[in-house]
This record gives sequence, structure tokens and C-alpha cells, in this order.
Amino acid sequence: MTSQSPRPSWKSYLELCKPKVVALIVFTAIAGMLLAVPGMPPIGLFIYSSLGIALAAASAAAINHYIDREADALMDRNKNRPLPKGELSSTNVITFALALGVISMALLLVMVNALTALLTFLSALGYAIIYTVYLKRATPQNIVIAGAFGATPPMLGWCAMTGELHPYSLLLFLIIFAWTPPHFWPLSIAKRKEFAKVGIPMLPVTHGVEYTRLHILLYSLLLFIVTLLPYLTGMSGLIYLSAVVPLGLGFIYFAILMMRRKDDKTAMRTFFYSLMYLTVLFIALLIDHYFKFTL
Repeated sequence: MTSQSPRPSWKSYLELCKPKVVALIVFTAIAGMLLAVPGMPPIGLFIYSSLGIALAAASAAAINHYIDREADALMDRNKNRPLPKGELSSTNVITFALALGVISMALLLVMVNALTALLTFLSALGYAIIYTVYLKRATPQNIVIAGAFGATPPMLGWCAMTGELHPYSLLLFLIIFAWTPPHFWPLSIAKRKEFAKVGIPMLPVTHGVEYTRLHILLYSLLLFIVTLLPYLTGMSGLIYLSAVVPLGLGFIYFAILMMRRKDDKTAMRTFFYSLMYLTVLFIALLIDHYFKFTL
């Protein structure tokens, strides 16, 4: 008597979507939507836009799982994902990813606007295919270039509300673009042996840990400057400025601490700080937007 394999759990499909990553993407997209309008956005447009962007991000995440399935099986941090564990087949994953992608594009195209649908499609395609298939294994600057795809959500949110690419939305894009390398490189330092084992040329693997720590410091300084632009251009006021300056100094402090202590624990602390940093920065943008005051 042959035993039947268990049916895939909904939890396995949920894990394919990388819910924590998608949550951050949707949060920054929603911030872009709220910043694009003086009051509250139309509720229907807000819901359709949020759902469409979330489904597109989940689709890209599932494709990433599929493409990286062999490497994930060799990495301690990823070996318990649904594909390496055999909880889902490759056909399950591809079908699921394509279904999410089609639904997201239909929602955005029909219920939002064509420009948002196009930009969301290009962003998802860039992360799922251009980054995962080519850039990730082609250059140690992979995460720098990939930042262009990951930085689009607030721009997408803004475009969903207005149907245009406003210069202020590009500032939001620039902030996340500058944030991505010093956010991810601390993690790549702590997990450098795993990346090396599967042949992914992250910066600490190809150029060494000291070189990467220096670049984290340099990018944290660049990020500090970039995050002042919303205030300097009049997009935001003193509430934002009073939050972003200490946040940026905190990032620089952690970058310096990494150069002094040189241990993986400090690298992971920096990684987690970077997640909190981005969240608080966008909350500050929103509070400033609705309660703005200047001297």
C-alpha cells in the first residue's frame, strides 16, 4: 500500500510570498499614497492599489524561491523553505506565482492606472528575473543595482494616486535606493560563509569583510545626506527633520561600531537597526505630512 504525499499547506504558500518583506514593501507603498495627496486618498483606489502592489511583490518573491531553490537547499538560513523541504513542487510554485502576477496586473490596470501597472510589472520583473537570475551571481555590486528594483514601492504608491511620477516620489525612491546597500551588507557579512558556499559573490565574499564594513560606513554617510533632501526641497518640515537626523546618526554609529568590534553579532544588530530605521523614517514623513510646521 503506497502512502500519499500530504497536500501542500497554505502556510507553505504564504511563506513563498515572503510576508515580512512584502509587509515592508506595502508599508512604504502606502506611505507614498498618503504623501501624494493632501488629505486621505479615495478608499477604493487605496485598497486596489495596496492589494495590487502586494500581490505583485508576492509573485516576485515566489519566483525568487523557485529560481534559488538549489542554493537555498545548501544554506542554513534558507534550507527550511517550502521547495528545499519538498513541501511544494516547482510546478506548484510557478503556477502560484503566475496566478498572483496576473491578478495583480489586472487589478492595477483596470482599477488603478496603466502607468502604475507598467512600473509595478517592471519592478517585479527586475527583482524576480534580472536580479535573481543574473545580477545576484554576476557582480559583487548586485545589491546596489538591485536597490533600484526594491526602491520603487513608494513611487508606485504615489503614482497610483496621481497617475504621474512626481519629483517628490523620486526622492522617496532615492532614500530606499541609498538605504539598501548598508541595510543588506551587514547581513551578508554575518552570512558570508553561506553565500560563498553557494557561489553568490556578495561584497564580503569577493572583497573581504573590512572592505565591506568601510562601504557600509560610506553608504550610511551618503544615506544621511540623501534623507535631508525632503526637508531641503520643502517636501517635509521640522517634524521629519527632527526624526531623520538622529536616525541617520544612529546608522552612522552602528557603521562605526562594526568597524571597531568586527563581529557578526554587531553586524546583525546593524541589520535589524536598518529595518527599524526605514520604518521610523517613513512614519516621520507621514506625521510631518499631516501635522507639518516650519520656521
